[in-house]
Amino acid sequence: MNAVRGRFAARTVRVKAPGKVNVSLNVGPLRPDGYHSVASVYLAVSLYEEVAATSTPGEAITVGISADSTLDLDGVDIPLDERNLAYKAAALMAEVSEHSTGVHLDITKRVPVAGGMGGGSADAAATLLACDALWNSGLSRDELAQLAAELGADVPFALLGGTAVGLGVGDDLSPALAKAQMDWVLVTAEFGLSTPDVFKTLDRLREAEGLDVEEPTAVDPKILQALRSGDPDALSRVLVNDLQRASIELAPTLRDTLGLGESSGAIAGIVSGSGPTIALLAHNPEAAEGLAEELRHKGLTALPVHGPVPGARIISDTLL
Repeated sequence: MNAVRGRFAARTVRVKAPGKVNVSLNVGPLRPDGYHSVASVYLAVSLYEEVAATSTPGEAITVGISADSTLDLDGVDIPLDERNLAYKAAALMAEVSEHSTGVHLDITKRVPVAGGMGGGSADAAATLLACDALWNSGLSRDELAQLAAELGADVPFALLGGTAVGLGVGDDLSPALAKAQMDWVLVTAEFGLSTPDVFKTLDRLREAEGLDVEEPTAVDPKILQALRSGDPDALSRVLVNDLQRASIELAPTLRDTLGLGESSGAIAGIVSGSGPTIALLAHNPEAAEGLAEELRHKGLTALPVHGPVPGARIISDTLL
């Protein structure tokens, strides 16, 4: 522990990490281990979670939600104990850090909870980076990514950011050289969807239809080509999400939201990940702003964002 004149010296490291949109998501059949292989293109977007990690005496890990959160969290059950992914990230860092202390994690929530955008994964990635700095652990980004993979399939990408191809269960990441800005409008829902429930629903729909699905081993190169060229029209023609119909099966209003988005000026729309957040593609920032305003007038919660953006980054480091 650090000490100043014999007393504990508290320090706060603040990190932000982005949410993501699955620009494409192909899902394989149910595997014997209960998981599904995927082939996905992840895009980190400019809607960020923040974690402020403050060292405390002892070894306890505590979690709180910041009053600066922009989400309406009334009725949203966010566990603040060892079930929380950020708590798990801090506990994992404590195991591998020689000079760990207690820590309080103050999380600013902006990415929809259970919205298919990896908000909890962003919290975990931010916590890994914050605790690494707080405890001077000295881990490389690759070492942090290995720890991230232990926490969940989306956590390594929140650490990496940018654009990446995800294979396996999504954690086998390869950065994609696609830096051209794409503009989106995110339409968030007042409810969440359980990712396991969405996958189970997809399995049920496929079984009922007698579909024989192959393991996905690569993503459509046309998607990466469209992202590299920054051509939203080309991208609109190759957007795909195998989970979308399962999400709509569980929440039929999503079909109406997609239709409303496209009739209001979106080039194309897609359910993000397991949903229920809808990602609507726009031609440019001005078009995204106009689309978001139009949808807000129609009673929806709509946020213009862009991507790709960097992964988890330290934004302040303060000795208290």
